[in-house]
Amino acid sequence: MLYAIAFSPWVLYAVIPAVWWQWSMLAALAISVAIFVSAVARRRPVAAMIIEIGSMVFFAAGTILALADPDTALHPYLPAISALWVGLIAWFSLLVRNPFTLGIAKLNQPPEVWRQPLFVRTNVIITAVWAICFTVGAVLLAACAAGGAGRGLVIVVQVAHFVVPMVFTFHYVAVIRKRVARMRAAAPTPPVYSGQYTGSR
Repeated sequence: MLYAIAFSPWVLYAVIPAVWWQWSMLAALAISVAIFVSAVARRRPVAAMIIEIGSMVFFAAGTILALADPDTALHPYLPAISALWVGLIAWFSLLVRNPFTLGIAKLNQPPEVWRQPLFVRTNVIITAVWAICFTVGAVLLAACAAGGAGRGLVIVVQVAHFVVPMVFTFHYVAVIRKRVARMRAAAPTPPVYSGQYTGSR
């Protein structure tokens, strides 16, 4: 659910017709600001708001561009640039060893789990999948813009490069949870001290 909320401005921007791109930028900016303000009000840590902050920066710049130069030559390539932007955010979070999904995952886990190798490795893998999907999406969208592809194909690619990693995240987390449950079930049960002395003198 948190992923759907965090990326909702990008999905909104993707589905609004390109002829209204100035308003799609403005609407996406408004939603990203609202999501960020709500997250701050709930005292979420900065590490859990990497996407929200990146969204505000992109859509603020995009809104300024849209209002200042509605006929900019960059317009056809903005979907590719948007995918590249979130891809760079994901790759950078991996580079600094703070995967953006890790901050989100910590919101639903107790502090004693945060430094466990499996927990960290799981989020590194998930973030890497998001980063790869964003990068592939950027390449495909750039190709669509260069080749003059129809709006329908562009929307499909834009939505897909969010939906695919989101589905992977839910599936992979479910697999890891089952693996942890099996490991706990297979672990030997430590003896319980009854408080009674049964040895011989």
